[in-house]
Amino acid sequence: MARVSIKLMIRRRLLWGLFALGLLVFFFFFYAQYLVVWITNQLATETVRFAGIPVTIGNLTKFFDKLALNGTAHTFGNFIWYQGYVLVILLALAGSVLVGNDFFHGSLPFYLSKPIGRWHYVLGKCLAIGIFVNLLVTVPAIVLWVEAGLLYDWKTYYLDNLDLLLGVLGYGLVLTVTLSLLVVATAVWVRRAVPMVMIWMGLFVFLRMLGDQLGREVDPRWKLIDLWNSLYLCGLWCLGAEHATIRPAPQPEFWEAWAMVGTVCGVCLIYLRRRVQAVEIIS
Repeated sequence: MARVSIKLMIRRRLLWGLFALGLLVFFFFFYAQYLVVWITNQLATETVRFAGIPVTIGNLTKFFDKLALNGTAHTFGNFIWYQGYVLVILLALAGSVLVGNDFFHGSLPFYLSKPIGRWHYVLGKCLAIGIFVNLLVTVPAIVLWVEAGLLYDWKTYYLDNLDLLLGVLGYGLVLTVTLSLLVVATAVWVRRAVPMVMIWMGLFVFLRMLGDQLGREVDPRWKLIDLWNSLYLCGLWCLGAEHATIRPAPQPEFWEAWAMVGTVCGVCLIYLRRRVQAVEIIS
C-alpha cells in the first residue's frame, strides 16, 4: 500500500517543484551556517565596506541571530519551522491524491477486498506520507547536524551533541505520526484537493495568526490552537531546548503542547476508525 502510494505521488510534477522549494530552504540554512562560521573566523578583526558603509562582524552576524545558526537546538528547530511552510502544501496535495481519491472514486472497497485489513490501509497511507515528511524535514536536519560538526570541533561536537541528533529524530517522529494521521483524516473528510488546501490553510495560517494575537493579548495558552507551534514546542523539548529561550515569548508549557498534539492524534484515530469501518467490503 505504501509502495503504490509513493508511486502515485512521484508522478506528480508539483511534488518535485515543492521538493525543489524545500531544498532552497535547506541550502539557505546550509550555506548561512557556513557563512556565519567563516565570518567569525576570518573577519573577527577586520572591517568590510559594503556600498561605502562600514560593516563589522557584529553587523553581519546580527542578521542571522534570529535563526540561531550555531549548531544548537534552535538551529534545527528554526529550520524545521520554516520548512513547515513547504511541508503543509505538500501534505495537502498528498492527502487528496493518496486518500481523497480512494473515497471520491469509490476505489477503497476494492482495496479492502484484497487480503489486507482496514488498518493496514490506514497504516500504509500514513507510512507513505511519513516518508515524504522525513525526506523534506528529518534528513536535511541530520545533514545540518553533520555540517555543524565539521564546521566546529568535530571531535567533541558529535559526542557532546549526540542528544541533538536524537532530538532531530524525535522531532521527525512527532511530525510523522501527527501529520500523517491528520492528513489521512482530513482527506477522508473532504476528499478533494481544493477543500483540503483551504482547510489546511485555515489550520496552519488563520489559526496561527489568531493564536499569536490572543496569545499576546489574553493568555499564552491560546497559542495551542496553532498546531504547528505546538509541534514546534514538542520538537524543542525533544531537542533539549530550555523553555525560557523560546522565541517569540511567552509560550505555553511543554506539557500543554504535548497534550494538544496527543488530543489531535486521538481525535484523528477515532474519526478514522469510524469512517474506515463504515466502508462495505466487496467480496
